Amino acid sequence: MSATTSAPESEEALGAKKAPPPSSEGGAGASWFARFALVLVCVIFTIPTLGLFISSFRPREDIITSGWWTVFVGRGLENFSLDNYQAVLDAGMGPSFVNSLAVAVPATVIPILAAAFAAYAFAWMDFKGRELLFVIFVGLLVVPLQVAFVPLTQLFNDLGVTNDFLKLWLAHAGFGMPLAVYILRNYIGSLPREVIESAKVDGASHFMTFWRLIIPLSVPALAAFAIFQFLWTWNDYLVALIFMTSGQEVVTVTLAELVGSRGQDWHLLTAGAFISMSVPLIVFFALQRFFVRGLTAGSVKG
Repeated sequence: MSATTSAPESEEALGAKKAPPPSSEGGAGASWFARFALVLVCVIFTIPTLGLFISSFRPREDIITSGWWTVFVGRGLENFSLDNYQAVLDAGMGPSFVNSLAVAVPATVIPILAAAFAAYAFAWMDFKGRELLFVIFVGLLVVPLQVAFVPLTQLFNDLGVTNDFLKLWLAHAGFGMPLAVYILRNYIGSLPREVIESAKVDGASHFMTFWRLIIPLSVPALAAFAIFQFLWTWNDYLVALIFMTSGQEVVTVTLAELVGSRGQDWHLLTAGAFISMSVPLIVFFALQRFFVRGLTAGSVKG
């Protein structure tokens, strides 16, 4: 009986081994379509940026009388100069650049430090109301900073906060905390439990576990949030316009003032835009290898 029953089974197994692999034509077609769509999107977003970059070297007369694409057919190349950049720097872009750094760096570091401690507590410490408190934190993501201008102004006046930079640090840090806690809690919660338990067995305190293990392992998530927070703070206009006094303008406020009262100097925006873009580009390309890892970490268990 065993011989007769094993023969068909072996034939079926042999047939399964010899079965042709599934066709990959559909997958290849989808891959090429995805690549084509990606290239198309990149071209669509790059062309306006290229035009802005070329226009930043052209004089005002050429910008008004002809399009930036005419430089590729032999018109306007001889008039390229750095006059627009010089005019932007003379208009106060240099001090504004420093002010933006003075606002963006602390407003990025403060919520990262505070949210990292909170995320560790939400992920690995047991206390009453932990889940409810985390849900409240995440719910604060829907509250925009702009709706809190009046309460924040009253709060700063009551507390005697007069430093403009401190106002911006507290405002951006407070409203950046919910996203920071959400990203870091998901990432820290996905770390191997064995690592945390081994630290406890070795007698490590919560602070030592957090500082020696969690922080080094959480660099991708920290970098991902740092990119978001730095870009939001650097590109902010409305909050800086309200809380900063005259003489301490940031880059975005200075850019808005470059066009003049009637918009006659709008050509200077081309040079000012690329000056303001330099730091965010450096930050993004320096941290981009952590970006996707930090955003997707904790989304899949196992």
